[in-house]
Amino acid sequence: MAYMDNCVLYYKKTCPYCHKVMDYMSAAGITMDLRDIAQPGNVDDLVRIGGMKQVPCLVHNGQALYESADIIEWLRNNAAK
Repeated sequence: MAYMDNCVLYYKKTCPYCHKVMDYMSAAGITMDLRDIAQPGNVDDLVRIGGMKQVPCLVHNGQALYESADIIEWLRNNAAK
């Protein structure tokens, strides 16, 4: 499994787009820190970083990336092989 440090995925358990990203990560053997926005403080962190509550949100080196298809494409291009 490829652990991607400097990456955090913010997600919501009931979000189908979040599951799409996490399913891709599982199939590709990618792991990283995951933060459920239902947990205290995570929404505040997400808004502070990216300016909105939208999930899924991949944060890489402090930069927020939204939209499941964009996140999956980024992972395809940047995950360690």
